[in-house]
Amino acid sequence: MKKSEFVALVAEMAELSKKDTEKTIDAVFAVIGDAMAQGDKLQISGFGTFETKQRAARTGHNPRTGESIDIAAATLPAFKPSQALKTKVDAK
Repeated sequence: MKKSEFVALVAEMAELSKKDTEKTIDAVFAVIGDAMAQGDKLQISGFGTFETKQRAARTGHNPRTGESIDIAAATLPAFKPSQALKTKVDAK
């Protein structure tokens, strides 16, 4: 599903204009991104939890040459679905 299709579905369900719906969706995603960038955990009951995870530095290997390379530590976004969401998805 593309963003435009998503916006149209949400607008229809919420009985709002597509323009207002797109602004709202953009604002929600911005807030989620900002919270995660600050290292905050955002929990939405019945949907899931947005958080960040730390990945430690490690040594990898170049598959072409076999050469060892250092991979830097990283902070990555993560999403953990709620049990209600897992059940809904599994039911289909």
